[in-house]
Amino acid sequence: MSNINRRTLVKGSLAAMMAGAVSSRSAFADTDPIMLGVSGPLTGPNAQYGTQWKQGFDLALDEITAAGGINGRKLAYQFEDSQSDPRQSVAIAQKFVSDPKIVLELGDFSSPASMAASPIYQRGGLVQFGFTNSHPDFTKGGDFMWSTSVSQADEQPLLARYAVKSLGLKKLAVLHLNTDWGRTSRDYFNNAAKEYGAEIVVTEGYIAEERDFRSTLVRVRDANPDGLVLISYYSDGALIARQARQVGLKQVICAASSVYSPKFIELGGDAVEDVHVGTRYFPEDPRPEVQKFIAGFKKKYNGLEPDAFNAYAYDAMNMAAAVLKIGGTDRKAIRDAFAKVKDVPSVIFGTATFDVATRRVKGAMNAELVVRKGQFALWDGKPT
Repeated sequence: MSNINRRTLVKGSLAAMMAGAVSSRSAFADTDPIMLGVSGPLTGPNAQYGTQWKQGFDLALDEITAAGGINGRKLAYQFEDSQSDPRQSVAIAQKFVSDPKIVLELGDFSSPASMAASPIYQRGGLVQFGFTNSHPDFTKGGDFMWSTSVSQADEQPLLARYAVKSLGLKKLAVLHLNTDWGRTSRDYFNNAAKEYGAEIVVTEGYIAEERDFRSTLVRVRDANPDGLVLISYYSDGALIARQARQVGLKQVICAASSVYSPKFIELGGDAVEDVHVGTRYFPEDPRPEVQKFIAGFKKKYNGLEPDAFNAYAYDAMNMAAAVLKIGGTDRKAIRDAFAKVKDVPSVIFGTATFDVATRRVKGAMNAELVVRKGQFALWDGKPT
């Protein structure tokens, strides 16, 4: 063989090896588990949500495995702790994109953390499945971004309708997390509330680590609203409710679906009694998808009551399984399979099918709840 031919052969072999290293096809044996990458918080201020994700994932995986897996193969995930910090989510995205065994990514928890990493997933050709990313711009990052999270463009007008049309509130004070998600949610809520005829008398943002809200709540009290709206997560929402009652605010409180969790009641105690919450998930929903999820969750976790974030993760893993059954392990085929799945059983949606134009699922359930006697209950229309 000539030196020229040898050089050509070596160059060709190296090119094949490099292509294989970044191939979207798994280079692993068909008996190995199909591996998903998860970017989310296991430490830091949002660590509890990562724990809830794992509970939902693991329940779904038990059921998927019992039903034969993905065309006979097991499904598994590699969870990397981002602390829901954009700097960490970017590093994790680089790691996942360069790892050929990761065929699909789930996460991150917050929209800012996810959106910071989106360009890396898009360039790398790896689907970023943001199942808690409600920022309307998340799926605009590219055709590898898909989401089962209800967009804030759809979510917040539902809360505004509950507060203004159902509860009759006309002068509202809005407290929101001072994050991209919180500010976007605030804007959609405020605009919808105004369209329904309400006045926003004061708006206050706060940082995730804040623990003393009393000075903010005094300003809210001085504005004399007839209702307080919380665009919060359950831990900060419960703390705000406690301190609101301490400074003498007795007005009706409405909260976004992001507070919906048994933990909200546990942390808030008597202060969250009569708080109104709009939510996409309610365990008393008689649909078989909901009741199957609740029964399985309680059995696996010793009677523990699931909440919405457990349900989001459970739904996401089942959706991932449905997509992989169509797309296999090729990254581009997986992207294309999101447009092909139809009527996937879902706790949040009943059945889930993606709108290809927005790369989101529409038609989430909506329940108007109130905390009564230490429990979430369907609001009966009676004044609080």
